[in-house]
Amino acid sequence: MTDILIVEDNELNRDMLTRRLTRKGYTVRSVGDGQAAIEAIGAVTPDLVLMDMNLPVMNGWDACKALRAQPQTQNLPIIALTAHAMSGDEQKALNAGCDDYTTKPIDFPLLISKIEQLLTK
Repeated sequence: MTDILIVEDNELNRDMLTRRLTRKGYTVRSVGDGQAAIEAIGAVTPDLVLMDMNLPVMNGWDACKALRAQPQTQNLPIIALTAHAMSGDEQKALNAGCDDYTTKPIDFPLLISKIEQLLTK
């Protein structure tokens, strides 16, 4: 079963994504900040990470950079989840190490498509 880690500080968003992804057959874990994500990934590496970019403790930008700097996580698929939808925000997420980018509110069918694409690479 595919393991997805959700990194999201908003409990409602975490719960909604967890329920919907679980219904799609994924195993889902979640944490509320970037530092907790790095620690969780160090313990058990997921198949894919959904990373909010505006997080407490350590933001998603820095967490992605830290994950890319480690040999065991340099190729871990990461999708940025963000309310930032301005020109240049997608490129900023890609530059931080994300493989893809989607804005909030989340278009769930589009997110599933992106997840499936990254998992088949």
